Amino acid sequence: MEHLKRAEPRSAADVDGVRQVVSAILADVAREGAPAVRRYSERFDGWSPPSFRVSAEEIERARSLVDPDLAAHIDFACAQVRGFAERQREMFRDLEVETLPGVTLGHRNIPVNNVGSYVPGGRYPLISSALMTIVVPKVAGVSRVVAVAPPSQALGGMDYGQIYAMTAAGADEILCIGGVQALAALAYGIDDVPAVDPVDMVVGAGNAYVAEAKRQLFGTVGIDLLAGPTEVLIIADGSADPRVVAADLLGQAEHGPTSAAVLVTTSRALGAAVLAAVDELLLTWPTAAVAGAAWATLGEVIVCADDDEVLRVADGIASEHVEVQTDDPDWYLERLTNYGSLFLGANATVVYGDKAIGTNHVLPTERAARYTGGLWVGKFIKTVTYQRVADAANAAVAPSAAAISDAEGMAGHAITARIRLGARP
Repeated sequence: MEHLKRAEPRSAADVDGVRQVVSAILADVAREGAPAVRRYSERFDGWSPPSFRVSAEEIERARSLVDPDLAAHIDFACAQVRGFAERQREMFRDLEVETLPGVTLGHRNIPVNNVGSYVPGGRYPLISSALMTIVVPKVAGVSRVVAVAPPSQALGGMDYGQIYAMTAAGADEILCIGGVQALAALAYGIDDVPAVDPVDMVVGAGNAYVAEAKRQLFGTVGIDLLAGPTEVLIIADGSADPRVVAADLLGQAEHGPTSAAVLVTTSRALGAAVLAAVDELLLTWPTAAVAGAAWATLGEVIVCADDDEVLRVADGIASEHVEVQTDDPDWYLERLTNYGSLFLGANATVVYGDKAIGTNHVLPTERAARYTGGLWVGKFIKTVTYQRVADAANAAVAPSAAAISDAEGMAGHAITARIRLGARP
């Protein structure tokens, strides 16, 4: 394995600094409620409206100002996300089975009641994130979805396209708050006017601060996964077009200076050509200031001896997005195990998954793909079990339950089993 370009490691001091800032904000909101949310919103976003809730009048105004062509494209993407989610939802079936005479076991699939959807703003107002994090829980059966996004400095409120997408997706409430304070408001609730009740689960992607807030809030609320600064890994061989590969790397790198972009290839010639293509594209790339900074620090080009080594490297990195631009993409489909979402063939660019094709773009980062997939309807469904036992079935179950309890030293447990056989406690 050879590195034609190596990424710079992230410093532990940076990580600790993020954790401390997030911890302080969460503690203040938990203690003070709305005043702390307002203070941090003013500090970070210059935003302190009479109410953080986006009113019905503001929603209608925003919808009327969205370009009709953009609205049609949002509607198309919304339909794709909903259609795929509905087919995923069809996988869930309640179960009831008699495992022994008189013993009935079952499970039910129950949606979470209240979900908070964080929609990133900041550098880019991510319209598509509203679809990914609102449509999917509504398809799962969630009764209340509260959408939040930061204000646009230019508009003096939330981006109109984001509001349109949130309403098209089915949001029940919309709040204009950004960053860690938004997640805290969702998790703890705030006595704003009107009040915001706490949710049971928060979902959505964001920057390092948003990801850390979700990490620290887990337990107070459920979370979908840790979806922090975005990542892309491209697997390519000599059949790939170096300019296409370079463009896809920069396309994801424009998310921010902490966005990792990695090429893993069996062709040293392709790796060198991609490095040259990146330098050439950056001369005219519209977001070169951001994408170039990300590439300079977190860009990486790795040359491997063969496909098996590529496989080991890619699974070890466990990237959020993995593109496969080789002459046999299915070889990797059958063997890769660690990725958030897989894009097979030169046509399957990450931007399709990010924006409009129907799969979800809230995906695991920072190697979390080793143990979890991305956001889907299953994240919002609790599969819970139940038991029903007839009188005659006690004789089959109680002796084993009592004996195991005795062996564990849990005498009270043993009594509760044997009492059903007629024993006196």
